[in-house]
This record gives sequence, C-alpha cells and structure tokens, in this order.
Amino acid sequence: MARARSQERRAEILRAALGVIAERGYRGASVSAVAERVGLTQQGLLHYFPTKEALLVAVLEERDQWDTGGPGSGAGAWRPDLLDSLVEYNAMRPGVVQTFSALLGESVTEDHPAREFFTHRYAQVRGDMAAALRAEYGDRLPGGLTPERAAPLLVAVMDGLQYQWLLDPQAVDMPAAFRDFLSLLQHEPAP
Repeated sequence: MARARSQERRAEILRAALGVIAERGYRGASVSAVAERVGLTQQGLLHYFPTKEALLVAVLEERDQWDTGGPGSGAGAWRPDLLDSLVEYNAMRPGVVQTFSALLGESVTEDHPAREFFTHRYAQVRGDMAAALRAEYGDRLPGGLTPERAAPLLVAVMDGLQYQWLLDPQAVDMPAAFRDFLSLLQHEPAP
C-alpha cells in the first residue's frame, strides 16, 4: 500500500514537472515550483528526486515510456503504422510535446543536464528506426536509400513537425503531414 502511494506521488510529481518545464523551460523551472504544484515542500520533493537533474531525467524517461515503452524497446515500437499512431497521439498532448521540444532545444547548449540523455536517446532511436525500416522495406527503401540513411531523416521529420505544430497548430496538421511523409517513403524515385 505504501509503495503504491509512493509510485502515485512520483507520477504526480512527474506530471507537475512536465507542466512547469513546458511553461518555463528547464533553466527557468525550479524544484520549489514543482513541489508547490503537488503540495509538497522542496525537501519533500527531494525525497523522491534528490536533484533537479534526477527529476529532469525521470521526466524524459517517463515521456519515452509513454510513447514506445522506452528507448531500446526495439524496432517493433517504431513500425511506420505505429509511428503514425504516435504522431496522432502526440497531437492530443501539446504540453508533453512542448516540454520535450523545450528540453531538446535547450539540451544542445554546453553542460545542459539533458544533453547526455538526448545524445544517447537519438543514437538508440536512429538504430531502432533503421531496424524498423529494414523490417518494413528490406535493405533498400523504394526511393533507394538504405534504412540507416533514411532513419535520421525520419527522426528529423518527426521532431521538426512537432516544432512547426507547436508554433502554428492551425497551419500545420502534424498527423496529416507525417502521413504524407510516410507515403513519400513508399514511392519509387521519378526517372
């Protein structure tokens, strides 16, 4: 019973942290602001997450868990039909997408605590995407690219669409644009 309550509180803290980071970015977010959202003192929150960096990594890991079962879950989590569903699902969670995008953007700065997470995550995701594309299309996609060459493009389209959608959701239909991209993967190049 106590363990279930602890896990529930931990999940509540992660949801609050998502909100605070989405609003303020990582550097503008504080442990005390997250604690206040869940009705804890700063010391109370530090019982669950001993540092701000530990909280950040937990938020990022939780987001990956929600989406695909986490990095390294294999090519099955990244099948094109499941990616389409994931993009559709993300369009219903602007706060989560905003948090992820803010952290991703900030992580490219030197010494950002999420930099290592994203560096590792992208290497893993590119590998998983290449495996998924290979399972779907074999050693060459219809356009002639190898799965390894197409994988970073697929990741870039997904993340780039998120930024465009966050900036102008009325002009960018993220799920439709992603389906258009998937259709491009299936076509032979023009002669």
